[in-house]
Order: sequence, then C-alpha cells, then structure tokens
Amino acid sequence: MKTKVALITGGYTGEAEVSYKSSQFVYSQLDKNKYEIYLIDITVEGWFYRDQENVKYVIDKEDFSLNLNGTTVKFDVAFIILHGSPGEDGRLQGYFDMIGLPYTSCNALTSSLTMNKGYTKAILADISELNLAKSVLLFEHHRKDGVKLVEEKLSLPYFVKPNAGGSSIGMTKVKEAAGLKEALDKAFDAENTGKQVLVEEFVNGREFSQGIFRNSQGELVVLPATEVKTTREFFDFEAKYIPGLTEEITPADLNEEQQARAMRLIQEIYIRLNCKGMVRVDFFLEHGTDKFYFIEINTIPGQTAQSFIPQQVRAFGMSETAFYSELIEAALG
Repeated sequence: MKTKVALITGGYTGEAEVSYKSSQFVYSQLDKNKYEIYLIDITVEGWFYRDQENVKYVIDKEDFSLNLNGTTVKFDVAFIILHGSPGEDGRLQGYFDMIGLPYTSCNALTSSLTMNKGYTKAILADISELNLAKSVLLFEHHRKDGVKLVEEKLSLPYFVKPNAGGSSIGMTKVKEAAGLKEALDKAFDAENTGKQVLVEEFVNGREFSQGIFRNSQGELVVLPATEVKTTREFFDFEAKYIPGLTEEITPADLNEEQQARAMRLIQEIYIRLNCKGMVRVDFFLEHGTDKFYFIEINTIPGQTAQSFIPQQVRAFGMSETAFYSELIEAALG
C-alpha cells in the first residue's frame, strides 16, 4: 500500500501564488512509486481537491478526509507547502494536531512564534556567537508616536518591516529620517502583518540563506549555504521573484571556520525554537567584524526549482526526490 500524502497548497494571503509554484515542483519530484499524492488547495473560499478532469471535491473538515465517488480517502501525512496563513502561522498545524494527522512542518507553537520576528529574536537573544540587530517592536498602539520611539533608540539607516508575513512584503530601507513615517505606515498597512512593525538598525554585511532539516533517522542535517547578492537596496519581493535582479551563489564562498560557525549556530537556532522538518535561516556576516547576525527563520521555505532549498539540496549531493521522501518519513516516524 502506498502512503497517502495530502500535499497542501494555496493559502489566504498574496503568498498563495508562490505556494502554487512550490507545490507543483514538489509534486513533480515526489516518488510516485512510494506515495499516492493528492494536491489539496486551501483557500478562503474552501478546501478542495481537483482531479485530472478538473472536477472539484470538497475536503471534509471533520477529519480532513476526501470522498471520491463514494470512496473515502484518509491521509497518512500532510506535506505542507503553503506559505503565509494558515500554513505557516500555526493555524493549520493546530488543526492537524487536533485530528491526529502527522505533518512535515514545525508544530503550531513554533510556527506561530516564528511568524513573529520580534518574539523570535527574544527567544534567540542569549545564544553565544549569535548577534541580533538593535531593534524596536511597535504595536498598533504606538502608531502615532512610532517615529519618536524609533529615533530615540536606533540610528539610521533602518530596516522597517511588518513583524509577521513573508516575502519581504511591506519592507523598506530608510536612509533619511524624513522617510521613516511613510515606511512605518507602509508596514502597518501591509497584508496580514498582525498590526505590528519591527524596525531594525541596518547591518552592513554579506547576506546568506541556509537550510536545515531533521532526517528520517532523527539526525540534524545542515545544507550548504547560499550567498545572496542583489542589485536592489535589499533582498525585497522584486529581488526574490524577478529574474536577473539577484545573484544566488550555492554553495557560498565561506571558509572552513565560517562554515563550521554557521552550521553550529543554525543547529542551535533549530533546537532552541523546537523546529521540525525543514527550515531556512537567513543571516548576515558583518563586514569588518565577521559577526553572525540573525535575520529571520522561514518554516515553510519556497520550493520552486530555483528556490534556495532545492539549490542547496542539489549542492549537498542529494536529489529533491530523496529529500522530500526524508521529510515525509521523518514526519511519519
């Protein structure tokens, strides 16, 4: 009997477009000899499966089962490739926990926590060798006096970003004080931000993104790093998704000490945040000091053929098919 896999895609935010691309790639790479795969689309309008004739079947939310022409399909595992809400913020994980369905991602608490950049930094603050940019976390209550609070505590330039959400949506680099108010408003008004804004001092350094996962034997495996070089002011939405704006170098040009330090810190971050499955950690190595500065963690990283994790899996000498099988078997184990 093949393992029945619900490959979860879609979502309630603008990141759904990326989810569809990611899930199509994962579907193309999954081992069809081992797994019976159902692409499940979760949208605001409903949760459903479409067959090859494009006939839509609604998911029974009572137990996440599927009725296909009188036959009930019950899944063995959910493979979550849904960026943003509800697949990355813990909502879907909480539901799967309640009905007892294993899944490939971090649990509900970790997913919810890591969607909040400010809270995540608080958990990681005392890790040796890990540095955090000075920051101010603003809530809706602070909207009127946000400029004053930031200017009292931080020095220009700033990165202003929604405290939740992904794909660098609503993010601005502020180089002059006159641009701060507009940047705060943009971040507060961005989609699905939780009405919180994180303002950080700019760290001048090389930018990297590096994946880590727990394999089916329970071992932590750190993938090779990717260095990100963009022609934009920073690695924003356009830099991420418009070809030609960014150079991505995998594996990154790091010396042995840098590689060992990044691996050590990324493992500690994974453990400290109680992660599961695959995650991706973004960080800077500061010019002049070579200090490791944590940027953020992504618990449902992109999975198109050009995305960081598939690049790193290939550089590691592993096929995407074998990698995704490891994630499924680890979730089932």
